[in-house]
Amino acid sequence: MSSAPAYSAPHAPMLLEVVREHIRAKHFSRRTEESYTGWIKRFVHFYHKKHPREMGAPEVEAFLTDLAVNCKVSAATQTQALSALLFLYKEVLGMDVPWMGGMVRAKASVRMPTVLSVNEVHRLLACLDGVYSLMARLIYGAGMRLMECVTLRIKDVDFDRHEILVREGKGRKDRVTMLPQTLVPALQEHLQKVRVLFDMDRKNDVPGVAMPDALSRKYPGACKTWGWFWVFPAPTLSDDPETGIYRRHHIYEQNLQRAIRLGVRKAGIAKPATTHTLRHSFATHLLESGYDIRTVQELLGHSDVSTTMIYTHVLNKGGRGVVSPLDR
Repeated sequence: MSSAPAYSAPHAPMLLEVVREHIRAKHFSRRTEESYTGWIKRFVHFYHKKHPREMGAPEVEAFLTDLAVNCKVSAATQTQALSALLFLYKEVLGMDVPWMGGMVRAKASVRMPTVLSVNEVHRLLACLDGVYSLMARLIYGAGMRLMECVTLRIKDVDFDRHEILVREGKGRKDRVTMLPQTLVPALQEHLQKVRVLFDMDRKNDVPGVAMPDALSRKYPGACKTWGWFWVFPAPTLSDDPETGIYRRHHIYEQNLQRAIRLGVRKAGIAKPATTHTLRHSFATHLLESGYDIRTVQELLGHSDVSTTMIYTHVLNKGGRGVVSPLDR
């Protein structure tokens, strides 16, 4: 007579699995998830896989000090690591951490953003081709962030009002920015090609695109509609990293970043320009053209005008707009 199989206890979820569940429950971005889990993993390995419940203020402070002193990370990076550990202790482990509020943080350096001149922007754009040229022009012409451009949906481009509705920007805020009129013909031509891709996916019964939050359950058919399709879809299908569904995603953001780096080199621009430099240049060139700072703040989606004020320091008028006595 065979004996009954031994009872096996259910698998206890690993710490990082629990962290991911809490992050997704709060609808944080995928980049935030990657950042937080990365720092938590680094913190645990720093203490030879000791569980965070067994550690406290001395261990956290020593870890952050090591980042600043030995790894020489920036103040912003150290703050990001602290935020990840604060989320771990407070939200995931449910521990009261009043000691974390008193942590000594590195003083952030005040640095001016890299800004291209109008001439440099035109030289850069002339060195880009195809869809990457269109995306770079849209980022510069509308002041969009990289992921705001990459994840843009068809329904959020209004050709009649020459507006773009930016959904779920930084801080999960929506905002409206302009659609440059000079881009309208190129963008409409691009969408005709995208429509062919969309129709092919529908004909082949490809699963619909990824939807934000719980909209896929509330509107189950919306993911297969033209309005929710990507403005810049990926040329091939791939597995969804969260659900495993084989579908079409937006274009891979690193492809655009790589194209920008090559364009900067080809244009002979010595400045360390990136995709985000085009957004900095957008703001600076608007202020140079005489637009008020509140308007620029709204277009950029800044919560505080003090964030936008940094662009007044890089205007093409010398230090603080003062005319040098040598130029008089």
